[in-house]
Amino acid sequence: MTDVFAALGFDFMRNALLAGLMAGLTCGIIGTLVVVNRLVFLSGGIAHASYGGVGLAFFFGLAPALGIVGFAILSALAMAAVTLKAKHRADTVIGVMWAVGMALGVILIDLTPGYNADLMSYLFGSILTVPDSDLWLMLALNAVILLTVGFFYHDFLAMSYDEEFAQVRGVPVRPLYYVLLVMIALAVVMVIQVVGLILVIALLTIPPYIAERHAGSLGRMMGYAVVLNLVFTTTGLWLAYVFNLTSGATIIMVAAAGFFISLAVQRLRRNRVPSDAGPEPA
Repeated sequence: MTDVFAALGFDFMRNALLAGLMAGLTCGIIGTLVVVNRLVFLSGGIAHASYGGVGLAFFFGLAPALGIVGFAILSALAMAAVTLKAKHRADTVIGVMWAVGMALGVILIDLTPGYNADLMSYLFGSILTVPDSDLWLMLALNAVILLTVGFFYHDFLAMSYDEEFAQVRGVPVRPLYYVLLVMIALAVVMVIQVVGLILVIALLTIPPYIAERHAGSLGRMMGYAVVLNLVFTTTGLWLAYVFNLTSGATIIMVAAAGFFISLAVQRLRRNRVPSDAGPEPA
């Protein structure tokens, strides 16, 4: 434990912890909206399509984070338009964009002269190499997401409960859907730094799924998911440091352990209900 506190004396460890905490906060809030609105596959499409932004950034000599932000937002808007106009074909189109985005990113990186990108750092995260500039970007994105969710909270609540009911109440469901997908894209940008593109869905969905079983409202579900995300991220980062493991994969394995423990506890509770209820009346 002393070694862990000593590690916080290094800038890269402090940056990693701050990046993990900010990503955990965002994933808890946005992940809740992803889970309750059943947008997991769409979120995966945005995450993997955004790899095209990595390739574009390196090819044109831009900052990778800016390339990912731009490409992720464009992908989110395109997928929102498709899912709203042709829901019966949405999964096919999202799958195509998913594949094309990743393929485009790889090809552009191959065509970038004199540069060999570390693909693993984007696929599985590189939280230990997060610079100060990316921390400021993550802070700005966090502020935008928190302010947006706070301002439209009741509208998101109505839309998540029932879209038709929300429209009757005068909630602008279509514009709000675009806003939600853009926020998912911004969340993806942050999570890429922590666990990478391949594992981004786990951090967005596992904590909210666990929280959903214990929360009685959307707000509480968000709060529980944030706490779980922070616990999983810090625990995974600590284990990765102690045992010299890949941080992104370790964080996800901790989250997965929490997921299976939650399922086991839920099953035990169900099995105890008949015995605790006593004999049936004659």
